[in-house]
Amino acid sequence: MVAPAEKHDVFKAIADPTRREVLRLLSENERPISEIADHFDMSRTAVTKHLQILTEAALISGRKEGREKIYQLHPEPLTEVKQWLAYYEKFWENKLTMLKYLVEDDKEEKA
Repeated sequence: MVAPAEKHDVFKAIADPTRREVLRLLSENERPISEIADHFDMSRTAVTKHLQILTEAALISGRKEGREKIYQLHPEPLTEVKQWLAYYEKFWENKLTMLKYLVEDDKEEKA
């Protein structure tokens, strides 16, 4: 019996800078694998492995057009990341507001 392919989670998929760059490239427009591979100093096989992880995380999909495979971005799974970051954004906004208050208070005391 063949084991099912492991589904990668979005956080693991975007953890790698190469995969983040692939997502950036695909956010501009659809691209064939050859064009994606040209942007990286690695073998096409290595790029294909990155594309597979992004595909398994449902961030991209590929379709055959003649001899090429054309990849396109599906940003919807990134909503999970956005929601996770929203919590920390509130945290940092609060900390930055407090820092601003402390700095301004310090300036007033020195004046």
